[in-house]
Amino acid sequence: MTRTAPPQPAPGNAPRRGRPRDAARDRAILDATLAVLAESGYGALTTAAVAARAGVSTATLYRRWSSKDELVIAAAATHVEDIHAHPDTGSLEGDLRVLLRDKAAALTGEAGRLMQALVGEAAQNAALADALTTAFLEPVHRRVVEVVRRAAERGEIASVPDPDLVGAVVVGPLMSRFLLMPRPDQVDAAAAQSAADRLLPFALRAVGR
Repeated sequence: MTRTAPPQPAPGNAPRRGRPRDAARDRAILDATLAVLAESGYGALTTAAVAARAGVSTATLYRRWSSKDELVIAAAATHVEDIHAHPDTGSLEGDLRVLLRDKAAALTGEAGRLMQALVGEAAQNAALADALTTAFLEPVHRRVVEVVRRAAERGEIASVPDPDLVGAVVVGPLMSRFLLMPRPDQVDAAAAQSAADRLLPFALRAVGR
């Protein structure tokens, strides 16, 4: 008797195995990672502590991230800034004021606490350093480049030969003020905004205003 082979699924319609990842659970784990980092620092962070804070098993965590470094890098990536989320105010001064205030608020909030927890470890961990650069430095540098480009197109300033370097000059003082001096959680929103406004005249000079 000839046996008939079972029908094969059409290409592209192969059945999926396993349950799809739960985005809400992923976010809970990343939020727990940030919370444990803020409380304990990178050295004392363990995947067991993160799993307990998130209310999941360590097996669930390891199905998503295979190491502590991967987990922390994924948590840092949740803070990547969207440069296109910031409107054009119509002037260089207005754009830089918004930029500096935004960055001051970030550095005195959860992003600042994350950076403080990781900056020491990043000095000897290239993957972590790259993640911090991608999440916190490159977006704000791109934003400065965009602000400077628009100002030059409006005729407010001359074209800047190295706008990316200007990004470091504009944002560097804020990074120093809030990462190397007091802890971010010891600075309130009003103080952060005041610091940003005091830096504005110097930022304007840095870009040629």
